[in-house]
This record gives sequence, structure tokens and C-alpha cells, in this order.
Amino acid sequence: MTALLEVSGVSVTFDGFRAINNLSFSIGHAELRAIIGPNGAGKTTFMDIVTGKTRPDLGAITFGARAICLLGLNEARIAQVGIGRKFQRPTVFEDQTVQDNLILALKASRSPWRVLLWKPKASDLARVQDLATEVGLGDQLQRKSGDLSHGQKQWLEIAMLLAQEPRLLLVDEPAAGMTPAEREQTTSLLVDLARTRAVVVVEHDMEFVRRLNCRVTVLHEGAVLAEGSLEHVTRDPQVIRVYLGRG
Repeated sequence: MTALLEVSGVSVTFDGFRAINNLSFSIGHAELRAIIGPNGAGKTTFMDIVTGKTRPDLGAITFGARAICLLGLNEARIAQVGIGRKFQRPTVFEDQTVQDNLILALKASRSPWRVLLWKPKASDLARVQDLATEVGLGDQLQRKSGDLSHGQKQWLEIAMLLAQEPRLLLVDEPAAGMTPAEREQTTSLLVDLARTRAVVVVEHDMEFVRRLNCRVTVLHEGAVLAEGSLEHVTRDPQVIRVYLGRG
């Protein structure tokens, strides 16, 4: 079976520093993957390359059954073909309600000139309700987003991305700043989402990664150092030396 995302021999250098070094790996169509590694390992740069924010010097990245080359596309077009990215800090419109944020996310899929005249139909409002319910905010639609907890804002932003129906969701450190209950709910949410799409989680919190119970890719100096279950990679002598700091 072909991969959803295929990264092949990608390298990128910033001012003489090679942030990504001949990076190659793939993500399946409905897969939950965690990416871990020490600071400077290339985790953020990898996401920047996939989403079109950074152009690599070498290599290829293809996406989807038709193996669309992402390197020739800008950030907006990459989002349109089905890749969504959630940054570590939630970016929601805090003066607007949860419902308004989700309606705006639905509007984003329409052409700019139609957005000004567009009004939500009953089907749009039903879709908003479904999205909010999916992320655990079904009873918070009329609440101002600025009044939500940190974890709830993270879920709202995920719902806003889901409004675009991405086939690949890139999520940066979702557990940071969450309460234990929020972390548990976020774990369940990500596992559920990965049943129907690919979800890639970049995370430092090893206990959170353990709870995800998924395949783990360890990056070091811009390349794959190890890959497999968390139990497997944390027993790898190289991982112990460069990442876990013991040996």
C-alpha cells in the first residue's frame, strides 16, 4: 500500500547549518505517528517543509494517492490538498464564540469574494455542532473562545482544522500546558482522529507519547535515528546516548 506522505532524501541548510540531513520516511493514510528528538533535531523544520513554509535544498516530498509533489506548492495550496497544521500555541479568535470560530473555519474553504456574502445554512450549523462535539466542545458553542481553558482552545483549533477535512494533521506539542484530565482527553481525541486520517504529533513529553501507543520516529541532527514502538526506540543505544542522556 502506498504511503500518504513520502519524504525522500530531503536536506535543508540555514547559514551553513544543516537542519535537515537526507531525511527519508513515510506516513500511512490512517496512521498515528509521534516524532520526538532533542532540541535542534529538525522536528519543526520538517513540519515547515511539509507545509511549504521552508523550501528544501534537495529531495522530494509527495502526498496522496496521486503522489502530488508538495515542493512546487505554496502554503495555501498545500492546505487545500489536505494538510493541516496546529502550532503549539492555539490561535483562535478570542473575542468570538466557539461557534463563530468554527463558522469562520468553514468559510475559509470558500472563495474570498463569496465569504463576504456567505451566511451559514442549517447544514453548516449542523456541521459546526458535529465538529465541536468531536473535540469535546459540543456544549460550549456560545461561549467566548477567550474564556476557554488552554486545553479547550487547543481542541477548538483542532476542530477548526478539521473543518477543512485534512487527510494529514500535523500537531505540535498538544499536551503542553494541559491539566491531566485535558491530556487524557487529548490522547483519546488524537487516537480517534487517526482512525480516518494521518495524524503526526511532535512532542517532548515521553509519557504523553507512551499513552498514544503509536509508531515513533526519533530525529537527530536532521535525520531519522530510530523508528518503531516507544519501547523499542527507548532501548536503542544511540537514542539513549543522544536523546535520553544516559548510557
